[in-house]
Amino acid sequence: MAIGLTTFGFAPILVKFATAHSALLLVAIRTVGAFLMLIPFYIYQKKSNKYDLKPVGNETKWMALAGIALGLHFTLWISSLYYTSVASASVLVTIHPIMLIVAERALYKMKFPVTVWIGVFVAFGGSVLLGISDYNNESAFLNPVLGNGMAFAAAAIFAVYFLIGQKVRQNRSWLGYVFPVYGYAAATCVVILLAVEGIPSSSIDPVLIWVGIGLALGPQLMGHGSLNYAVKFVSPTLLSTLILTEPVFATVLAFFILGELPHALSFLAIAITLVGVTLTWKKKPGEALKK
Repeated sequence: MAIGLTTFGFAPILVKFATAHSALLLVAIRTVGAFLMLIPFYIYQKKSNKYDLKPVGNETKWMALAGIALGLHFTLWISSLYYTSVASASVLVTIHPIMLIVAERALYKMKFPVTVWIGVFVAFGGSVLLGISDYNNESAFLNPVLGNGMAFAAAAIFAVYFLIGQKVRQNRSWLGYVFPVYGYAAATCVVILLAVEGIPSSSIDPVLIWVGIGLALGPQLMGHGSLNYAVKFVSPTLLSTLILTEPVFATVLAFFILGELPHALSFLAIAITLVGVTLTWKKKPGEALKK
């Protein structure tokens, strides 16, 4: 999880190097690349009879839905970085804990300590504050309102994706889940690309390819991969709050690599978000584990 969460901070930085190119083409390269990287592991485990090939019940339907949701999430999130700042997009896309804690309480009757509820809402407040701080600096970015809206929608879709993962991962291995889900995600992104922009009419810039490979290997396989492993054992709400540490890494990296100086209010917003994350995980040992 520590390695996976660290890779999330590099995601918006990598995307910023490709904003001169198509966002839809980038997300297609990312998702297809991640799926292709898993094929050798799939072949190996298939030969060793360790891979759970046959889905049980409605698992195929749920994994297809999870893959479609993941593809839409990536499309909206990467597109948001073309219109708004790294700090704002990184935080707004990670406000899903407040959506997840309500969903887990309503759907699965999960009981969380009071500190978890407080922490989730404090972290959400920090996310909103960071979005507001971006509105005060609209001239620096193409369309902050549109970009922040895309990031928010990506967060809502991610919550759906995570809840499905919690359900299906109980009976499937890590590879048995992520391989078909990443395949459906790749197919979704390719369909969106072809429907909106059609087949690329010229050769693809090497920079775009390298950024896509970097996103596939780091944030998707290592980042999302670690979350998909842990969701079998830990509540999606608690896991999702850890993702809120992404803006800290992303903002620091954006300053040193891109020279992107956040608004003064952004620092306060990030501090509030981190306080919320700390409160969420301030619990007795074992409280976050599913019974």
